[in-house]
Order: sequence, then structure tokens, then C-alpha cells
Amino acid sequence: MARVIHFEIPISDPERAAAFYRKVFDWKIEKWAGPMEYWMVTTGTDGPGIDGGLMKRSGPVTNTVGVDSLDSAIAAVKNAGGKVVAEKASIPTVGYFAHCEDPEGNLFGLMQADAGAK
Repeated sequence: MARVIHFEIPISDPERAAAFYRKVFDWKIEKWAGPMEYWMVTTGTDGPGIDGGLMKRSGPVTNTVGVDSLDSAIAAVKNAGGKVVAEKASIPTVGYFAHCEDPEGNLFGLMQADAGAK
């Protein structure tokens, strides 16, 4: 069974957004050193929950589902009536990612972890 492993919140002003989430939820937010403007969000260490990120505004809040095989998951989405809206892409040292949409129009991400991704 695949699980939601990450969320992304679209933002316009990184400092304002980070200050808000730190103040409201006491989240730890740090700028990512990767190849894009992105802020990693740690929501806690106790109990169930997931961490996420803040990214420059480009769409709605997105949940990402971890999968063993991105290619198989993409095929399953298409076979079930969904569609791929952003094709498979590499996130260096993290893995492979795609954005999909369910038949109701809801956007979600798929992530295959792979530290060797380039």
C-alpha cells in the first residue's frame, strides 16, 4: 500500500510564509540547498505525520505518494482514468517525481526515492 510521504504548500513570499507556519505550528523551516528555490518543512518528530515543503506558487497544495516504481505507478494512474500532468523528472540525489491528476481533477505527486538520481 502506497502512503502519502510529503506535502507542498505554494507560496509567494517565503519569509512571510515561513514566519506564519513557525508561529502557528512551531514548524522547522529551512531553505533547501538543492537546485531550485524550496524550503524544507519539518512538522515534528513525535507520533504519526509527514514533513513537507514550501515552494514558489505554481499550483495548489500537493500531497506526494511514495511508490516503489514511478513507471508502474504512472501506468496505474492512466489505467484507472487519471492523467499525468507533469512527466517523470529527476530530483538529483532524491529520486524521480511526476505530477498526476485523479478523475476528479485533484493534483497529486508520485515519488520514487533514489539517492543515485541525477
